[in-house]
Amino acid sequence: MRHIGLTILAALLFLAAGAQKAPKLAQTPPMGWNSWNIYACDINEKLVKEVAKAMVDRGLKDAGYEYVVIDDCWHGERDSLGFISADPEKFPSGIKALADYVHSLGLKFGIYSDAGWETCGGHPGSRGHEYQDAMKYAEWGVDYLKYDWCNTEGLAAEGAYLTMREALAASGRPILLSICEWGDNDPWLWAQDIGHMWRTTGDIYDEFYGELDHGTWSSWGILNILDMQEGLREYAGPGHWNDPDMMEVGNAMSVNEDRAHFSMWCMIAAPLIAGTDIQNATEEAVEILTNEEAIAVNQDKLGIQGFKHSAADSLEIWYKPLADGDWAVCFLNRDAADKEVNYNWKEIDVVDDFANRETKFNKNEYEIRDLWKHKNLGTTEKTLNAVVPSHDVLMLRLSMK
Repeated sequence: MRHIGLTILAALLFLAAGAQKAPKLAQTPPMGWNSWNIYACDINEKLVKEVAKAMVDRGLKDAGYEYVVIDDCWHGERDSLGFISADPEKFPSGIKALADYVHSLGLKFGIYSDAGWETCGGHPGSRGHEYQDAMKYAEWGVDYLKYDWCNTEGLAAEGAYLTMREALAASGRPILLSICEWGDNDPWLWAQDIGHMWRTTGDIYDEFYGELDHGTWSSWGILNILDMQEGLREYAGPGHWNDPDMMEVGNAMSVNEDRAHFSMWCMIAAPLIAGTDIQNATEEAVEILTNEEAIAVNQDKLGIQGFKHSAADSLEIWYKPLADGDWAVCFLNRDAADKEVNYNWKEIDVVDDFANRETKFNKNEYEIRDLWKHKNLGTTEKTLNAVVPSHDVLMLRLSMK
């Protein structure tokens, strides 16, 4: 009885904390790794430790990746009081020991749950146990929660995620809340003060363009998901980000496609959550994931999402305003053939009303930096002549001279 009384008292103290906004986290798009894309339910304590170590050894930590997130299927059973535990066979040392190990590497630890009765994988969800789960996450040292939307019949999305936000805030530990309801309920309209990032689409899969039909739902290729971001940039900013799902870099696409995928996620200020086998990824994949000049575009302190300025003959030109008057420019070739670029800057004037910025190429001269070849290309005084390979990008940074 004494244990039950203490549990009730703790819950009442949590509730007494009152309505609280999400803690001030994710001032730039979160960066990390998630287990789902490559491992799905085949996860365990040993694997996660090895991935965390590989993130350090292969340079991802130094490049800015900080969250190690275990997705669905870590769960064991709830005890007689309703508190969740880890699967004792997969995680014999428990989640706290795993989080402690991740923290010892200078990284942060993330976990997964679901707003419904069960997770997408059929494990215990958080419905009716939100405050208990938040208490347990804080006790374990969790820094990030991915909160899914399976088996949520009868729930309103905004209310369900608000409940978990309150539970996390009352836990006393800053925990980033990643809202994963697949954009079905237009979270960009209501989630800014609830979570730190929200999924804008269904699940990604490792094709440059395509749809994978699962019957009642679909997974989408990289360009499909990119197209679904149209009209959402005004909702993103420091502390609240549109999330087009985890990255597929290094999984099944070509190097060109991986580079284009990563570049566009940087251009649209997306969270950079790798879904890759970090231990066995190719050097080319790691080089893409750790390109500091591209990452700097993503992590720019202004926190403004880029936009498509023009498109013709399967070649798109995207702009992203950056701090200190800089711009990122990305030529995206969606075609199966290479595309020649002859871009006369002086004939272009890019006006971004949302950011209240204008290039004024006729008046301003910018130095041009190729962010993948890591070399300077002169200035905007001369026409840019280049070839963008098939399914690839030319990604540039313009700095006022």
